[in-house]
Amino acid sequence: VIKCKAAVAWEAGKPLSIEEVEVAPPKAREVRIKIVATAVCHTDAYTLSGADPEGCFPVILGHEGAGIVESVGEGVTKVKKGDTVIPLYIPQCGECKFCKNPKTNLCQKIRITQGKGVMPDGTSRFTCKGKQIYHFMGTSTFSEYTVVADISVAKIDAAAPLDKVCLLGCGISTGYGAAVNTAKVQPGSTCAVFGLGGVGLAVIMGCKIAGASRIIGIDINKDKYARAKEFGATECISPQDSKKPIQEVLVEMTDGGVDYSFECIGNVGVMRAALEACHKGWGVSVIVGVAAAGQEISTRPFQLVTGRTWKGTAFGGWKSVDSVPKLVTEYMSKKIKVDEFVTHTLPFDKINEAFELMHSGK
Repeated sequence: VIKCKAAVAWEAGKPLSIEEVEVAPPKAREVRIKIVATAVCHTDAYTLSGADPEGCFPVILGHEGAGIVESVGEGVTKVKKGDTVIPLYIPQCGECKFCKNPKTNLCQKIRITQGKGVMPDGTSRFTCKGKQIYHFMGTSTFSEYTVVADISVAKIDAAAPLDKVCLLGCGISTGYGAAVNTAKVQPGSTCAVFGLGGVGLAVIMGCKIAGASRIIGIDINKDKYARAKEFGATECISPQDSKKPIQEVLVEMTDGGVDYSFECIGNVGVMRAALEACHKGWGVSVIVGVAAAGQEISTRPFQLVTGRTWKGTAFGGWKSVDSVPKLVTEYMSKKIKVDEFVTHTLPFDKINEAFELMHSGK
């Protein structure tokens, strides 16, 4: 058993608490990882807020991390002690019907136990003050050591800087893949990206790499426009600058609508606007943002009858074990940006400050 620091969420709506936790050794087909770097994501904040129906407490959150394998359990063959890895919240077992289908990346092998906050055998590897602590998204990267299933880990280039590539564990991969895998953005096309946070910037990057000729960034926070342009946005607009609904503004700006739109916020009203900003006959709108539990999307069916497509994406459609090492290689060869997404680097015990910076849009 390893004793180390972790940020424990004891209950919903309260700040994280830095505690000493015990991390049990990995059981069969499990891997224990020394986490070197972790990022914060809105998904962690969503569960912490208490709005997540799958949220269990007390829990160690975090799902964008990178580290070194400390030890492996019986039967683990794909990684060994000392390997550099990224934990994966969407695993890839290679055996279930989802993994065998090229149309999806949603491996279901450990979905049920992962959703309940436990390892595949139904138990936790974390304890603190004599209490069992739940796992989160099969990763729990807000701990100096964590235990994951062996299908939830990708071995990456040992030379990669872990404080940067941890972002490929969720946000950057999600946005980039939404453009290149889910939407399959075509050269010369026009795109609109709603929400210019980390995921939105990654979508812009993907649209640019795919050869889009016009990329319109949409956000009410104008402080985000300069950075969006650095990533490839050709122009940025705010919905608050017009009396007309934003979809009408975009349809007028683009001679009938955009070829592709992306909702990167998790707001069902914006999801509708993003669909309705698409061009009749061929426009594709991708939902990337995660809306709160119980919310529903709506539009007039005529929007779809007249040739628009509404799609969703999880982790950008990447088959995780196969794709994450390739994404790291693309970063190392400067095909995709990663460093530019990092605004602040804080010590672990300032993790609550990191959430405040995220919530304030900084």
